[in-house]
Amino acid sequence: MTAPVVETGTEQAVRQRREGDRRADRAGVTVTLVVLAVLLGVSATAGLAIGSVRVPPGQVWGIMTHALGADWVERDWSQARATIVLEVRAPRVLLGAVAGAGLAVVGTALQALIRNPLAEPYLLGVSSGASLGAVVVIVFGVTWFGVVSLPVAAFAGALGALLLVYATARTGGRITSARLVLSGVAVAAMLTAVLNLLLLTTDRGNEARAVLAWTLGGLGGVSWDSLWLPGAALVLGIATLLVQARNLNLLLAGEEAATTMGLDVARFRARMFVLLSLVTGILVAACGPIGFVGLMLPHIVRLAVGGDHRRVLPTAALGGAVFLMWADIAARVVAAPMEIPVGVLTALCGGPFFLWLMRRDARRSTDRGGA
Repeated sequence: MTAPVVETGTEQAVRQRREGDRRADRAGVTVTLVVLAVLLGVSATAGLAIGSVRVPPGQVWGIMTHALGADWVERDWSQARATIVLEVRAPRVLLGAVAGAGLAVVGTALQALIRNPLAEPYLLGVSSGASLGAVVVIVFGVTWFGVVSLPVAAFAGALGALLLVYATARTGGRITSARLVLSGVAVAAMLTAVLNLLLLTTDRGNEARAVLAWTLGGLGGVSWDSLWLPGAALVLGIATLLVQARNLNLLLAGEEAATTMGLDVARFRARMFVLLSLVTGILVAACGPIGFVGLMLPHIVRLAVGGDHRRVLPTAALGGAVFLMWADIAARVVAAPMEIPVGVLTALCGGPFFLWLMRRDARRSTDRGGA
């Protein structure tokens, strides 16, 4: 009969300290999620209230609750304001939340899959591939798949671009940050050149101008009927990635370690590439290519909740939604009455962040070399 294991006082103190640290970590993550959820509500209210016609926050909530059937709310707003909030701004705010959350989780997963802190749909050419696929459908009027022809083409373009970048950057079984970024820039430049050629040679000038504005990224013109597909893609993406969070954590330790733990890395990456390309393609079809959300948010979130993807993914989703909603608010008011494409503002924020990451990684590499 095996004798019971008796802990020494020191071992018991260490175990209790570790349990306390885990409880503190869980409490910190919970607080972060609650704060982000509150910010999400505040951001949504601001997005519904701010614009060329200002609507007081109290009226915003009154209009929304009245639309949901709350007859006890006293109606003190005009029908015009109700139409602006419900039919113009509400779909736009919801698309901003969905797109921000989706791009943030896609960037989080890509950085784990490729083990590169610079991985992001826009920088890797994935958004450019999705844009080219969508523009081909628009310019040539392709309707092979009916109403989902545009998302299907964007998905195919995104997947093709991602596979091309990955295959080009992978040499001798290894991928370096510099090679990955250079491959992404090269592929994105080629795809953008083809896209611009299509726009220049099309004989539909008004349509070409509209598509060119769309390629800068924006949330305008969305309707309730077109929101279901991006919403479904977001739910599918987050749910699948949360189920695979343990495997994403394994990849952070390296391919060999992940394989030792029983993960088929090649097959897992292939499945994830298809999923991420699907989500990216649908989001790009809905709002155009919006860059750097998937680069910035994962890094910011990891500073707050650590590297465990069970925590990072939901936190990044909330943070991405809040960020893109405020970017859209800024796009509407900074140069009012003219509206700035939201993709321009995210690039103005993400460009300096990208340069900072490059300098940080270069400094770390120099320090390791010196050591």
